[in-house]
Amino acid sequence: MESDPIALDNGVILADIAPGSIKRIHLVGVAGTGMGAFAGMLKGAGYVVTGSDENVYPPMSDMLAAWEIEVFTPYSADNIERAKPDLVIIGNVIRRVNPEATAVRERGIPQMSFPAAFGALVAAGRHSVVIAGTHGKTTTSAIMAHVLADAGLDPTFLVGGVTLNYAGNFRLGEGPHVVIEGDEYDTAYFDKGPKFVHYRARTALLTSIEFDHADIFTDMAHYESAYERFCATLPADGWLGVSRSYLRAVEIARSHSRAAVVTYSGEGEADYRARDVQFGEAGARFTIEGPDHEVTEVTLAMSGLHNVENATGVFAAARSLGLSAEAIAAGLGTFLGVKRRQEPRGYVGGVLVIDDFAHHPTAVRETIAGIRHRYSDRRLWAVFEPRSNTSRRNIHQAEYSESFNEADVVTLRLPEPHDKVPADQQLDVNAVVREIGKRGIGASALESVPEIVDLIARQARANDVILVMSNGAFGGLIPELLSALEKRTGNA
Repeated sequence: MESDPIALDNGVILADIAPGSIKRIHLVGVAGTGMGAFAGMLKGAGYVVTGSDENVYPPMSDMLAAWEIEVFTPYSADNIERAKPDLVIIGNVIRRVNPEATAVRERGIPQMSFPAAFGALVAAGRHSVVIAGTHGKTTTSAIMAHVLADAGLDPTFLVGGVTLNYAGNFRLGEGPHVVIEGDEYDTAYFDKGPKFVHYRARTALLTSIEFDHADIFTDMAHYESAYERFCATLPADGWLGVSRSYLRAVEIARSHSRAAVVTYSGEGEADYRARDVQFGEAGARFTIEGPDHEVTEVTLAMSGLHNVENATGVFAAARSLGLSAEAIAAGLGTFLGVKRRQEPRGYVGGVLVIDDFAHHPTAVRETIAGIRHRYSDRRLWAVFEPRSNTSRRNIHQAEYSESFNEADVVTLRLPEPHDKVPADQQLDVNAVVREIGKRGIGASALESVPEIVDLIARQARANDVILVMSNGAFGGLIPELLSALEKRTGNA
């Protein structure tokens, strides 16, 4: 039965409509990774889908074209007239003054945020499996989705990275489960609450809680409040797995969730725990022991204790969903990984270049440690760009100084000025380099990508591993570096 839209005081009309009554959907801000994938998912589900954005570039422009989704640029009120939507989905980058957002309000067209729309149009009526936490959401949600798919349960999923098993970041399945990466960031200009409260979690994993997103959270208490809200969304007959490596996360889960709370760990005591962990160039081999002392041998084509812990959490969640230990182990063993998570990008002249999304100091530390475990006999050169709103700030100054201890050589990029980060709050990259140097590690800070490429191309040696970390494209550093290494090798 169709219900009436909900009018807010700010003029926004929030849709509260039965999914079957909607035929045409328009997405404002469609070129973002999550919004673009959601557009493809909605098109696959049978809706007539259009989108708009200020600029649309490859690869998203190519993907939208392949899905036959018409995209309008730039933003304009006329786009709403052309799209004739029954529902408009507003991306969280869209501000109230956006001409299409304004047109939607003026015309009284029902609208929803991306998370709310996902909850209503995709998660409703399914068993929603939500992966939340400061670190590891993308990898863990991708592993979770693959384990369910490998077991023949045909899940639907939407994650924040391209899964190598499926060459995409979403999948429409006919099975009862939907897996979604749960982000704590705000939802839309008309909803400043966290995204993951909209996902109707029934089963969930909480991988970690450490302060992040300093652009929208004022302090740790404010940040934790988002997770308190998330934990409270699970029903009493739900299931919540929490990493015991983050005791505060366990406390929050136990004090705010009505669901059963189960702990897991990659190296310590917990309800589900990894044992006998061994690393090599093929990844990780370990056993998982459950609360009934059942022991299962597992292989994973990724390295690092953080990924062992992520896999252990997935094992626990999958057991709660009724999968056998053998089926879960088979899925973990065939998981290929996610692009930009320990992803080899090239091997030139004996130099291996690896790409990773790490940007929080804990993620940087764990990623370096994971690569060190995997390539223990090689010199490891860590290259990092502090690009995110949090990594540009000095709130993690001391942590960054200690994040590179497992590297042999370190190069940091000096961030460009950012109008959202006051000068007295900016990360002092040169001070970080000095602290790293005190530990006997060769460290440098350079302003431009060409300077970094030139330095590495001149000084990299055969058998080196170059680990590049950024939550952006790093100014095209990796393709430029591979090209420079190829030229060097050709001139040798």
